[in-house]
Amino acid sequence: MIKALLLVLMAGKIGKFLMTTGTMLLSIATYAFVYGWRYAVGFVGLIFAHEMGHYLAARKARLDVGAPCFIPFVGAWIQLKEQPMNAEVEAAVAMAGPVLGTGAAFLCYLAAESSGSKLLMAISYSGFMLNLFNLIPITPLDGGRIVSVISPKIWYVGIPVLIGLFIWHPSPMLLILGIMFIPKVLETLRNGDIESGPYYSAGRAVRIRYAVQYLALAFFLSVTVYTIHERLAGTV
Repeated sequence: MIKALLLVLMAGKIGKFLMTTGTMLLSIATYAFVYGWRYAVGFVGLIFAHEMGHYLAARKARLDVGAPCFIPFVGAWIQLKEQPMNAEVEAAVAMAGPVLGTGAAFLCYLAAESSGSKLLMAISYSGFMLNLFNLIPITPLDGGRIVSVISPKIWYVGIPVLIGLFIWHPSPMLLILGIMFIPKVLETLRNGDIESGPYYSAGRAVRIRYAVQYLALAFFLSVTVYTIHERLAGTV
């Protein structure tokens, strides 16, 4: 009986490993077909770092979480098999992804600076842009989950941002995000003062801490993305 249980557990772990590595390799192969394998490996590696931030934070919060799964030209995701107990835990798990992802992109940037590699610079730019995009304050993006502990009303700020991005660069992905965001908008309109509910209740110090962290990370990423974009544009 014990041996059978151990075999089941081992099979589950192997299955998670195969799912992560399999979808990761599929993403690398897909990106490599368009951008070349060196860029593909670097970019998917940065996505992995981002998702591992979520994974480790979820495990720290004692949440049942699945291994990262990659989807080419969409990104990656981890499955939370149980919902966070409150908005603060949700924000902590959400914030960990952009933080670790930004750290990994910054390491690529430092390597690019020291080696003069345009490839590494381009990879770091993609990593910074990926994490900045994820900070848009709408769900299911990380930004929407982070600002929920500050005030769910900030979700409304994400609406014009999403519309502006779609006008600037029409994308099916932006359209899908908009459709996925509709239930949250309806929830806030239907329930009125949603942040007074038990799930979104948080102390003033907690709200201020996450507001400072969110704005600081968004500012850093915005400046970094702009600076690297100008540098890369100047070398063309």
